[in-house]
Amino acid sequence: MTKLNIQLACQSLKQGSIIAYPTEAVWGLGCDPYNEAAVSKILSLKGRPVHKGLIVIAGSIDHFGPLVSRLSSAHRDTLNASWPGHITWLVPDPDQLIPQWIKGSHQSVAMRVSAHPVVQELCSAFAGPLVSTSANEAGEEEIRSRLILEDKFADKIACIVDGELGQAAKPSEMRDLLSGEIIR
Repeated sequence: MTKLNIQLACQSLKQGSIIAYPTEAVWGLGCDPYNEAAVSKILSLKGRPVHKGLIVIAGSIDHFGPLVSRLSSAHRDTLNASWPGHITWLVPDPDQLIPQWIKGSHQSVAMRVSAHPVVQELCSAFAGPLVSTSANEAGEEEIRSRLILEDKFADKIACIVDGELGQAAKPSEMRDLLSGEIIR
């Protein structure tokens, strides 16, 4: 992975474009979660309805600042014990800090701090979290091959961040922070 590739990806994100990047298990599509037009592009590209919501990924818990700081110390401890890692938590957002176009019809936001070095470097350079959704059309198989990714999406996205997929066999586990229930 080159610094130039990360810089290009960050410029693209700031311009409202979509990028692809490697995660722990599959290739992901990402954009600035606070840019509604960019999020709409990802949803359209995937054929994913907005009501389902999207995952937001970060390289550090600090990228989720105000949302995490409002949680109880027990809930913060739960997040800190599993992050960085391969667990996505559904975190309550009673103060509506995260846009509804990210949460969809949910009151919680799906968020994760990744242990993947490319994701960590990308979020650090971007200075914030990114949308993270698998690089596939809704209902299709997740993409694990860069060649397939390029074939399906290269002409529809701004850039592909260099890097290898992690060793996880499947996308992140998803849990509800308040109940501990495993959602997927």
